[in-house]
Formats: sequence, C-alpha cells, structure tokens
Amino acid sequence: MATDQFSDSDERAETEGGPLERWTQQAIRNPERVYRALFYAAMIFFMVTTLFPFYWLLVLALTPQNRLLEGTFLPEVDLFGPAVTFPLPVPKGFNPAAFVEVFQQVPFHQFMLNSFALAVTTTIIVLFIASLAGYVFGRLEFPGRGVLMLGILAISYFPPAAFVIPLFEAFTGNVPVTLPFTEVALFTPPRLLNTPGSMVIPFSALFLPLSIFILTTFYSQIPDGLEDAARVEGTSRIGALFRVIMPLSAPGVATAAILTFISVYNEYFFSSIMATSTEAANWSPIVGGILSYQTQYTTQFNLMAAASIVGVLPVVILVIIAQERIVSGLTAGALKE
Repeated sequence: MATDQFSDSDERAETEGGPLERWTQQAIRNPERVYRALFYAAMIFFMVTTLFPFYWLLVLALTPQNRLLEGTFLPEVDLFGPAVTFPLPVPKGFNPAAFVEVFQQVPFHQFMLNSFALAVTTTIIVLFIASLAGYVFGRLEFPGRGVLMLGILAISYFPPAAFVIPLFEAFTGNVPVTLPFTEVALFTPPRLLNTPGSMVIPFSALFLPLSIFILTTFYSQIPDGLEDAARVEGTSRIGALFRVIMPLSAPGVATAAILTFISVYNEYFFSSIMATSTEAANWSPIVGGILSYQTQYTTQFNLMAAASIVGVLPVVILVIIAQERIVSGLTAGALKE
C-alpha cells in the first residue's frame, strides 16, 4: 500500500509544475537523461564553433563583391510578433562564379601545388629522420634516453615566433652564422627567402617531435625476435629498420605522415613570413594566393573567401578518408595488453 502511495505521489510530481520542474524530477529519477543532455549540448557547441567559420566563408563567397559593404547579413523574421533579427547570416545574392574567378585572376592552382609540394617534401624528410630517431628511442637502451626524449618533445611546445627572427636573418643571407656566445663567424648562409628551403627547414623542425613520439611508440612494440631474425639473415640494423620494422609499423608511419602533411599544408605563420612574394613562381603557398586578391586600394573579400574554401578542400577530403587511421594511430599504445 505504501509503495502504491509513493508511486502515485511521483506521478503527480511529474505532471505538476512547469516544464523545467518536470524535467528535473524525471532527471532525478533517471540520471541518464542528464548525461544525454550534456552530450547533446557539448556536440552542438562543438559543431557550431567548428562549422560556423566555414559557413561564414561560404556566405562571403556567394555574396557579390558590390553588395558586401551594403549592410548587415542578418535577416529579419516575424515569428513572434515584432520583427526580430535572426542570428544566422545569409548571402546577399548568389554568385557561385567566384569559385571560378579565383583561378582566372591569379593562378591559384599553382599556389595549391606549391603547398602540396612543400607538404610532401617536408613529410618525406620528417618520416626519414623520425624513423631513425624512433628506432633509437624505441629499441635501444642508453643513458639519458628519457631526458633526451623529453627535450625533443619540449621543442614542439615552443611558440613558432621564438624562431622567426634568427631564421629570418639567416635566410636573408646577409648575416654570417657565428659560434654561440662568440663573434667567430663560421659561414654566410645563402639567401633562402622565397624558396622552398626557407619553409621546409622550419616546418621539419616544428613537426618532427610529434612524428618521433608516434614512431617511437610503434617501433617499441615490435618483438625483438623479428629484428634478430632479419639480422641473422645478414641485414644491418638500418636494413632491418626499413625492411622489417617500418612495414610492421605501417599504421604509425601512415599516421605520422598524414598529420605532418595536414599540418604543413595548413601552416600559416612561417608561410606568410618566409614567402614575402605573392607570386606563385616564388614558391608562395596558398596563403600568398589568398593575399594576392588584396591590393593597395581594394580587397576582394568574396574571392578571398572562395579561395579559402577551395584551398582547404583537399585537406578536408584527406581527413574524411584517413580519420580512422589517424585515430587508431594516436590511440595505439594507450592500453597495455
């Protein structure tokens, strides 16, 4: 009888009061509703903050240039009496031809090819060096291995701005390289500004620590017996690395390659400083192509937005195709069997 009275009181509590009070009563009885609500709130926040910049670029790209400066992009709706401003902007016109004009005004495809070539070259260099370093840290025992690994990883936390001034002076070819803490000149470096070297060198240095860490994790999981068997057959340590260990660590190698390629392709800081020319022939990456739509007196915002969307499409496609590989590679080694 007491149970029936308690159930009746709960049912009355769920039907009385306002919507928030009823939802709170139901959440107390079923905490899963709270977890589900928090999950949807986090997902909506993530989707809005991630996708809104692309939506805003699409609005700017589709709006004709002569209507961009006319006024607000927020439409007015009349759903609750007086007209209110809807918070989601809409294009003021429809001009898909902007996605064609970006290739007609400047050779934007060459800027994209420059970024692609820089990303591929950096990825090859990083994978080669990171494979050797990952082998040393993952499979050899030597004093100070942990401290040295920590020092390498610490480089990835340095702000890129800390390297700009010394690298820029070195790449201009006007200042000789001297011994640290002395005035003894060693040599005068060649001028590398507006060449692939001025971007590939800092790219490789910045993105090398993460690849070393990933490959170290994978190489350390290869059984020693497989490498010993290869060495018994007559191969060297380097031969065993490239013939046995790297093929068996293909998921880790692929993850390091994909992450390096995406990071270099999207890199902005060094690309905008080391490529001072907006000419595609001077190895200017996508950043230079986007800035070429801006002159001393005019800025074609719709073309800059359209070029930004076109430039990022290859990376979006690559991430969609390789997302499973990236996640599996980054989480490998997180669990001990």
